[in-house]
Amino acid sequence: MFYFLLPALASYNFVLILAAVVPAALLMIKAYRSDRLEKEPTGLLWQLAKAGVLSSLIALVAERVLCWLLDLALPQELALYNVILYFGIVAFSEEGAKYFMLKRSTWRTPAFNCQYDGVVYAVFVSLGFALWENISYVMAYGVSTAIVRAVTAIPGHACFGVFMGVFYGAAKKHDNRKNQSASKAFRVLSVLIPAIGHGAYDYIASVEQSTWYFVIFIAVLFAVSYYLVHRTARRDQYI
Repeated sequence: MFYFLLPALASYNFVLILAAVVPAALLMIKAYRSDRLEKEPTGLLWQLAKAGVLSSLIALVAERVLCWLLDLALPQELALYNVILYFGIVAFSEEGAKYFMLKRSTWRTPAFNCQYDGVVYAVFVSLGFALWENISYVMAYGVSTAIVRAVTAIPGHACFGVFMGVFYGAAKKHDNRKNQSASKAFRVLSVLIPAIGHGAYDYIASVEQSTWYFVIFIAVLFAVSYYLVHRTARRDQYI
């Protein structure tokens, strides 16, 4: 008797999914168009977006296991609990999973021949991650969640991708030049720096009455990321 509601529900779900997908797609296009030397293969970029989706599932499993262990070790009332949760578990599970899929998909590909390519690759993986995460949130909580995440969480993941990609591209450059110690250091930084930013993002967002601190943090995060994209794209070179 409620079959007449199905078209409306289907349309509503479509709007929710569209609201979740469009911000990620626009940021992917921005990263792609900023690549001035040599555009990356479409098939590879599609593979990276799918790798980002897979990384979200890997991170989910890691977070569940590690949170279970944390609950056994510490009471949630302790301030240290949230520090470990956001900086240690959530940030490193998510950024580590992204990096794992990023390196697995691109490190040996012949297309990785410019330093800025690292930024493009990392942003696509990060936004593939954010895309799947956002669809889950939006389907659960509605369009209002989509609007908030469109201007905070999705660009936030893109910013973490930029940080990862800048160091990842530098790591590849040094690897090509047989400077393995520098390459390893930059690979470590390509996980560490975005994880610190990610942890700070989640921790500040979790603190009550921290709205203005969160807004300032987001503004600084976006400004630094924009500068890095502009600077890295302008100074791009074959490696």
